[in-house]
Amino acid sequence: MTVATALKPWVDNRRRVLSPSERFGESVFGLIMVLTITGSLSVAEAGHTEVRTMLIGALGCNTAWGLVDAVMYLLGSLFARGRNRAIVSAIRARTTDAAQGRALVADELPPLVASVLRDSDLDFVRRKLAEMPEPPRPRLNGEDLFGALGVFVLVFLSTFPVVLPFLFASEPHLALRLSNAVGVALLFFCGFAMGRYGGLRPVLSGLVMAAIGAALVAATMALGG
Repeated sequence: MTVATALKPWVDNRRRVLSPSERFGESVFGLIMVLTITGSLSVAEAGHTEVRTMLIGALGCNTAWGLVDAVMYLLGSLFARGRNRAIVSAIRARTTDAAQGRALVADELPPLVASVLRDSDLDFVRRKLAEMPEPPRPRLNGEDLFGALGVFVLVFLSTFPVVLPFLFASEPHLALRLSNAVGVALLFFCGFAMGRYGGLRPVLSGLVMAAIGAALVAATMALGG
């Protein structure tokens, strides 16, 4: 594999729609939000009205935050393209200063990748970037909108498994216990999946994620979130 091939994703404006880490983050965020709301229900005083209010609040909250996350995803896509354009322009403006050009390229690469590249490799990338035509002004495309929709769906759908027990269990106390169990199980699954993806111990990653999720829910509730 040549240096140009290895670094093509960096100079290409296209991006993968929702990387595994993004899907993981959005799912966990949605789970923590809904667990915070369901955990605030007082089972000792809860009746059908209180449960209904809680369900509406959980769905409404995750809908709102799904929209916020979707908009932030779009802004992040726009800013990333703007950053790429600025880097290419900066390198083109410093065609006679090889050292500065190499530093610009190295600063934009993951540290592990930059550490194994020689000056000649960085010069190759620098020259290729300097030869590129002026990148177009950053703008959103259909792929970005699809990614934003994916963000919204992940946050919104993460609500349903946790609230389902309240729709089928007649006793609020039982429904809350089942809901908490489902939430912790889903957090474990997210940690397990990311552990496998990241080359870590999946079971340990799942247990850690479930523990961290439970702690974050408790902290959020304690702070009035």
